[in-house]
Amino acid sequence: MPTYVVLSRFTQQGVNKIEDTTKRAENFRKAAKKAGVSVKELLWTQGQYDVVTVLEGADEASVTALGLSLAKLGFVRSETLRAFTAAEVEKILEKMA
Repeated sequence: MPTYVVLSRFTQQGVNKIEDTTKRAENFRKAAKKAGVSVKELLWTQGQYDVVTVLEGADEASVTALGLSLAKLGFVRSETLRAFTAAEVEKILEKMA
C-alpha cells in the first residue's frame, strides 16, 4: 500500500486552540480510518513543521480527500509527500532505460 508523509504547520487558528490538538489528532485518526487510510504515525515536532504524519492509503484520491477535509477545518496547512520503500525504488529503477 502506498505510503505518504504529511508535513503540517499550525495556522493561527490551530495555535489559538492548541489545547485541543490531541483531540483533533484522534478525530483525524477516526476520519482516516473511515476514508480507508491508515495513520501509521502522528508526531508533534519542533522546527519548521509542527506535526509529521505517516499514512498508508490504497489510492491517491483517498489520501487527497482526507487532506482536503483536514485543510477545510483550518487548524493546519500541510504538504503531502509520496514516500517509497527500498523495494518500491528498486522496481522504479528497473524501469529506467
